[in-house]
Amino acid sequence: MNMEDLKRSSLVEMETKEENDTERKGNPTPELTTYGGIKLGWIQGVLIPCLLNIWGVMLFLRISWIVAQAGVALTILIVLLSALVCVLTTLSLSAICTNGQVQGGGVYYLVSRSLGAEFGASVGIIFACANSVAASMNTIGFCESLNELLKSNGLKIIDNDVNDIRLVGTIALLMMCLICAVGMDWETKTQNFLITVIVVAIAAYVTGAFIGPTSGVQQAQGFVGINLETAAINIWPDFRHSDGVNHNFFTVFAMFFPAVTGVQAGANICGDLKDPATAIPKGTFLALAISFTSYLAMSVLCGTGALRDASGNLQDLVNNKLDSCKPNCLYGLHNNYSIMQLMSLSSSFIYAGCWAATLSTALTNLLSVPRLIQALGVDRIYPGLIFFAKPYGKHGEPYRGYVLTFLVSLLFLLIANLNTIAPLITNFYLASYALINFCTFHAAFIKPISWRPSFKYYNTWLSFVGFVLCIAIMVVVSWVTALATLFVFIALYLLVLYRNPEGVDWGSSTEAHRYMELVWALVQASRPTHSTQSGQSAQAAHSARSYRPQLLLLAGRPPARAQLLHLAHLITKVGSFVVVADITESPLSYTEKTSRKQIGESWLRSRKIRGFYTLLDGFSFESGVRALIQSAGLGKLAPNIMLIGYKSNWMKDQPDSLRSYVRVIQLAFEHHLALAVYRASSEALRRRANKIVLRAREAAASPLARPQADIMNADSNLDISNTEGEKDDKTQLTNYGMEDMTKSLILKESNVSQTQLKSPSAEISLNTYNFEQPLLSDNENDSLDAWWLYDDGGLNILLPYIIARHKTKIPLRIFALAKAGLQITDAENRMRDLLNKFRIDYSSLTMVQGINKIPTQPSIDFFASLVQPVMRNESNECFITEAELDVHRAKTYRQLRLRELLLENSIDASLVVITLPMPRKGAVSPALYMAWLEVLSRDLPPVLFVRGNDSSVLSA
Repeated sequence: MNMEDLKRSSLVEMETKEENDTERKGNPTPELTTYGGIKLGWIQGVLIPCLLNIWGVMLFLRISWIVAQAGVALTILIVLLSALVCVLTTLSLSAICTNGQVQGGGVYYLVSRSLGAEFGASVGIIFACANSVAASMNTIGFCESLNELLKSNGLKIIDNDVNDIRLVGTIALLMMCLICAVGMDWETKTQNFLITVIVVAIAAYVTGAFIGPTSGVQQAQGFVGINLETAAINIWPDFRHSDGVNHNFFTVFAMFFPAVTGVQAGANICGDLKDPATAIPKGTFLALAISFTSYLAMSVLCGTGALRDASGNLQDLVNNKLDSCKPNCLYGLHNNYSIMQLMSLSSSFIYAGCWAATLSTALTNLLSVPRLIQALGVDRIYPGLIFFAKPYGKHGEPYRGYVLTFLVSLLFLLIANLNTIAPLITNFYLASYALINFCTFHAAFIKPISWRPSFKYYNTWLSFVGFVLCIAIMVVVSWVTALATLFVFIALYLLVLYRNPEGVDWGSSTEAHRYMELVWALVQASRPTHSTQSGQSAQAAHSARSYRPQLLLLAGRPPARAQLLHLAHLITKVGSFVVVADITESPLSYTEKTSRKQIGESWLRSRKIRGFYTLLDGFSFESGVRALIQSAGLGKLAPNIMLIGYKSNWMKDQPDSLRSYVRVIQLAFEHHLALAVYRASSEALRRRANKIVLRAREAAASPLARPQADIMNADSNLDISNTEGEKDDKTQLTNYGMEDMTKSLILKESNVSQTQLKSPSAEISLNTYNFEQPLLSDNENDSLDAWWLYDDGGLNILLPYIIARHKTKIPLRIFALAKAGLQITDAENRMRDLLNKFRIDYSSLTMVQGINKIPTQPSIDFFASLVQPVMRNESNECFITEAELDVHRAKTYRQLRLRELLLENSIDASLVVITLPMPRKGAVSPALYMAWLEVLSRDLPPVLFVRGNDSSVLSA
């Protein structure tokens, strides 16, 4: 039975009762292994690639030189130190590989799914570069060996030097890329042949070393046979100046380490393995054991069987003065990279083995890089790599990736100096290994639920030791290169972090760590502090200092309330958040809810709003708000301000709807929340648009302006975007830098009907403003007016201060009521002292007098006509009676008088913030309360009513 047949039905199927094969089997993420490629076992897929990658250019061309520099003892130490790094990394790599399904992408895939996309992509690019350069290094090694062969036979192509290396290397590199691009089956057959040649070459060398020299010429050139005297001479180091470098232990280590960087070869093609979880640990550890044994054996044989310096002169051999030629000797371990050909049964075996080792390692590197690039492109981490990720053919070969790899490798091949390239890539490989070890340490230390590797022989602290060891070696080998590697890594990391690509939520240990820290911080923040009564005032002051406006926004679908969301965004820019609530009375299906949530969350994310979208279905408006107030947020991350839009149709709406709206306002205060109500009428927005256009006209008509066609007239009913002459006006405004300012306030006919525009009380559809169109502009002629009428804890001052702070040029004007019995000068001085104490920046302060005066008759008549449609004779909580008007006449007159002051002082403001009247439950009807709000906001610019919960939010 197929395992997919046992897969349970999805929620959608259970809900809709539809049998859909595609949905039943799920929609897995596209994998790089779905093209029907050949699947390899652990020998063919891991053991042989690892051996071919480890048995590289150093095996036959540089191991003798390393022994000459470091001596047998330190060479063994170098090999063992390299082995320690590789073994620790392999333990970590095996743990990661066996923790879930492994797909294509090699080291990038492993690290990104463990530590996250930022780490994975960064180390993936570094690793791809290192492998590309390693392919160049091994190709140069092949060319060096070929040059030696040609030189020994008196032949050359161009100069027997760098130009020959560049020419032959380019051809070899191109041929290897073509072999890789042909497909896995051809590459596999090539690898089998190459590994056989290398094994035969090693066997020939070991046999020849034990047999010893067969002629005096061999002895004169430094091969004297295995003996204790030679071993005693070569046991200790003899560091010399070579290729412009004064060598020491770590420079020699840097030369050797690229030789053992093949432990990841199996992981590089993990998508092509039958069972990566089993194959990678088994194949890699066996490859390490075989390869390091061979390196140790060959190092000891070189050090005990050949001299460091030899003249090649038979007479010097007879006189026992082979090293008399120092420092100009031509033969010996120090001077002849081809001494292993001399020690072998036949030089032909070593040449063949050297070519096989170098070309096979280059082939393995060239094979892995395009697949890594393809994985990065498929995940869309770096946009520039998407082009190179396109798969071709039934095996999904990344041909474009091969072209890119060829070009990068060719660039370094043209350097044509193996000793220059080798130290460059050592740091890149060490950085990659450090990240692999850190991945395992981090995951094992954090212990997310998903961390369940089937490979049990790893250890948390061994992985940490591996990480520290890699970093330490990087710094000691070359701190300059280490810093450069770190800089590249940080740049790549920040690029992914800044872009924040979608679809990379892979449940990494970094995310698990963030989750644990978040939970810990929430629990710590929510713990009550056991303070004494004497310390309560200090605690209150601390609460005011740490106060952040955390909004519960009743917005419905975000796209329909764009400007309300923009206002919330301005308020929460200080480092807070907003919970955007969407309440619907009708129950929604799972599919509908999922779709609606995705749209809402995507909208918030695209506008970079720091907030959360929550959907409640099957609730009435009032019960839904009650549920949200009681359950939204966690601990101290619960909303402390409720923000709602103004109910513009309150006079025409059903009584129950009006009652529910006012009841929601009361609910906020009952649950100790602050409240903000936002209103922006079409008349106010139209007036603001006209003001900006007139401002543009004045700028265009200045003496500095060129003669232009007249700017269009803008009256209250004008649809700016539909007026003739728009093109000329737009051009003119652009010339004076005014286009962006006017464009942000154009009212389009498609969004707002002419009926809406002509109705002064009509609320403009919030779709009219795109999110990018600002509520406030950075203009000195605009203003933000704050009317602080009651002491509510200071929220009525704090919110406008926060909003104005994001607009550096817009002035904050403060209006406050003067207390009865105080001289206006004294009242103003007290208020200035208070604002200075709270460090509130403002442009002007006005103390308002005459709030208790009787309003003018036109204002009284306006109110009478306003409430006439909602007047009733009988007692009804949703309507207004004459008796209620008589009881609240003083309060009504106060609101009317305040309206007159608002029209007198704030008619040209961009936003007016007013203290919200308190809706006393049972004391005032919903209709009368809404009438008061209507009085305070009708014919005004956008108005934000604010009322705190009497908790202080301002700290001295």
